[in-house]
Amino acid sequence: MANPPSKTSNPPVKVILADDDQDDQILFQDAIESLNLSIELIPINHGKELIEYFDNPMNPIPDIIFLDLNMPYLSGLDCLPILRKMEALKTIPIAIYSTSSSKRDMEESLIRGANIYINKPHDFSKLKLIIKKVMEINWQYMNSDFDPDTFVMSI
Repeated sequence: MANPPSKTSNPPVKVILADDDQDDQILFQDAIESLNLSIELIPINHGKELIEYFDNPMNPIPDIIFLDLNMPYLSGLDCLPILRKMEALKTIPIAIYSTSSSKRDMEESLIRGANIYINKPHDFSKLKLIIKKVMEINWQYMNSDFDPDTFVMSI
């Protein structure tokens, strides 16, 4: 994804947002819509639902997954190794999207297979900037070496 897709692009970028907070899901959807990007958002309510989504071969594979850490049934940290064992998801970027700023959570996210760690912004304009930046990343050139300057994204 070198350039953000425009509304006229086909097909839309498929984005999963796994987050148990409905308000955060709505805010994320509003941010995507205001950016005028061609994105199909697939909201998932908790970790168990995320794993079940991928158990159904009829469900489309996303282009990127935004994964909250603190969810019921299975946390984001619990989901990461499960997702990374799935052949279809081995190269799909996973962005941890969490309120936690714990260094331990960040390191554990990297160890378990996340590509980037994003602290949920409290400001709508910052959320839009983060989504835009993530959608502009050329993921094929991202390496897995821990570098807090590139692994942790903040605006």
